[in-house]
Amino acid sequence: MKIGNREFDIKNGAYIMGILNVTPDSFSDGGKFYSVDNALFHVEKMIEAGVDIIDVGGESTRPGHIQISDQEEIDRVLPVIEKIKNNFDIPVSLDSYKSEVINALKTNIDLVNDIWGLKYDPKMASLISETGLPCCLMHNRKKLDYTDFWNDFISDMKETIDIAKKNGIGDDKIILDAGVGFQKEYEHNLIAVNRTDELCKLGYPVLIATSKKRFIGASTGKETENRTAGTLATTVIGLMKGATFFRVHDVDENVDAIKVTKSVLEERQWIR
Repeated sequence: MKIGNREFDIKNGAYIMGILNVTPDSFSDGGKFYSVDNALFHVEKMIEAGVDIIDVGGESTRPGHIQISDQEEIDRVLPVIEKIKNNFDIPVSLDSYKSEVINALKTNIDLVNDIWGLKYDPKMASLISETGLPCCLMHNRKKLDYTDFWNDFISDMKETIDIAKKNGIGDDKIILDAGVGFQKEYEHNLIAVNRTDELCKLGYPVLIATSKKRFIGASTGKETENRTAGTLATTVIGLMKGATFFRVHDVDENVDAIKVTKSVLEERQWIR
C-alpha cells in the first residue's frame, strides 16, 4: 500500500501512526500541541522515535465533544499540516469525517482517517475516490443498540466496505479500524481487540487505535496519563493477531513493543 511517497508492506510490516491533536480539548493531550510551534516540535520528536505516519486531528471526538464548524477545523489543521509537509518527509493523515475539510486539505495530505467509515457525510466516499487517497475507515454507529455485537459489528464493517467499493475506492486504498471506544461498552472493546484476527479476514489491513482509552482505564484503574503500559498490551495483542497499523500517543514505547514482539514472533527463522 502506498501512502504519500512511501510503500507500506501490509502483509509483513507493522507501522506506527502518531497522534497529533491540534485541539484544546482532546481527552489525552488537549491543548498541548494547539500552537504550530508546539505541534512541529512534537512531530520532530515522534519522527526521532520512529513514527511512520502523523495523524493530525482538528476536532476532538472524545465522548461528549462539541462539534466545530468545517471552517474552524480547516483553520486549525491547515497551517500545521503545511508546516509538517514543508519541514519533514513523513506521510500525513487527516483525522476528519467531513468532506469539506478533506476537500480543502486534499493536496496536503496522504491519508484520510474517517471515524464514521463513510457513513456520516454522503459526499465523503466519492471525494476520497476522486482524490485517489488511501483511507482508514473506522467502525461507528449513532446508537449503542447491538442485537449481537460481533455479528452486528462485522455487518457494519461490510456496509462501510460496500460504500467504498461502490464509489470506486480500490481495495488497495482501504484500512479498517474497529473503532474501539466509539459506541461500545467495555466488553465490546475487549472483544474488538481480541478478535482483530477475524476483522483481518475481511481482507484489508487493520489499524489498532486503543491508545489510553477508557477501557484501558477500566481494566487498570489508571487515569489517562498513566495508561501507556495498558496501551502497549493492546499493541502487542493486535500485532500478534495480524494488525498492521497502530495509532498511538507514545511513539517510542510502542515502537519498542513492536520490535520485541516481532523478534519473538520471528524466532523460528533462527537456527537453534
